[in-house]
Amino acid sequence: MEFVSYMQTALDEARAAAGRGEVPVGAVIVSPAGEIVARAGNRTRELNDPTAHAEVLAIRSACEKLGQERLTGHDLYVTLEPCPMCAAAISFARIRRLYYGAGDPKSGGVAHGARVFAHPQCHHAPEIYDGIGSAEAEALLKEFFAERRD
Repeated sequence: MEFVSYMQTALDEARAAAGRGEVPVGAVIVSPAGEIVARAGNRTRELNDPTAHAEVLAIRSACEKLGQERLTGHDLYVTLEPCPMCAAAISFARIRRLYYGAGDPKSGGVAHGARVFAHPQCHHAPEIYDGIGSAEAEALLKEFFAERRD
């Protein structure tokens, strides 16, 4: 089976989030058959909800659409390394594979910081693939924050 990346769709969601004034992070959930089940961008400011990260919104949407609490066999593409909260949600949802773009040394929860999947208390750890579309994801984030610092 040939690998198909859905990171461009996640990047589209990140750009849409930036257009709404949100931190540009996008996420896409893909079924075992290769169909996009859910897609989302950050909406923390819009919804006044600190948990409205792209990953959490995509997981909620996919679970609701499928009528189930777990996404066994599904893959998640996200433009930024998930924070500890999102990493825990990914574990609880039983995501099969996590593909992410930019690393997040400050707030990451996968390769940096809490390293949620490495803890013995973690009931499920997905396969992890990092650096997918990282240059474009990093550029979106740098541009977003540079505009706010000027």
